[in-house]
Amino acid sequence: MTVFVVETYVVKPEKQAEFKSLLQKFLRFMKKNPALFKEIKSLKLSTQTFGGISGAYVELIEYNSLADQEKCYTRLKKNGEYMKLYQQAMSLIDTATFSMNAWELVMEVK
Repeated sequence: MTVFVVETYVVKPEKQAEFKSLLQKFLRFMKKNPALFKEIKSLKLSTQTFGGISGAYVELIEYNSLADQEKCYTRLKKNGEYMKLYQQAMSLIDTATFSMNAWELVMEVK
């Protein structure tokens, strides 16, 4: 069963440039360490255009199962470089806007 982990958050207005720079660092880290992310089937980052909070970021991370998600998160939490990037990212967002949800795929139309 496909599972999506969906994270939403708002980056502090004065931290937008720093956040974009951090995203580039994170992409380089992912490319350099593919084994850390092997359970991730896809990862998409969007900004909300209308409805809800305009400008909010929405991350959609796809896994084959919740067990795969747990394996990946457990491995990442043990990696010092990843945790440093994660802590930097968390310092740039308005933590009151952060949410994380898991969705199970019910149907897919191609």
